Amino acid sequence: MYYKLNGVTQRLTGAPATAYRPQGLRPGVPPVSPPITFATPTKLASETGSQYLGANRVPDLQKVFQMSDGIPVHLKRGVIDKLLYRTTMGLTVGGTLYCLVALYIAAQPGNK
Repeated sequence: MYYKLNGVTQRLTGAPATAYRPQGLRPGVPPVSPPITFATPTKLASETGSQYLGANRVPDLQKVFQMSDGIPVHLKRGVIDKLLYRTTMGLTVGGTLYCLVALYIAAQPGNK
């Protein structure tokens, strides 16, 4: 038997059997299957053909990046790579200095 606490008398009382079947749960009702989301069959990549019509630049880039000329990999493609590298380093150093200054200011006692 299922018991519950009576709010008035503060004693345990027996509850009817309806407590085992809340309103939303009805036995014997078959579940409704959801509608099919993707009704079209799946195609393999080999069946559709290639969608990209550009030239394959991978072999050329492999030659550039695998050349042993003493230049780091992140700077091998020229001026744009140097600009991006220096901008990233400048922002990193500037952010570090800004954080240190903010910590120094926060560590100072306040005026009363």
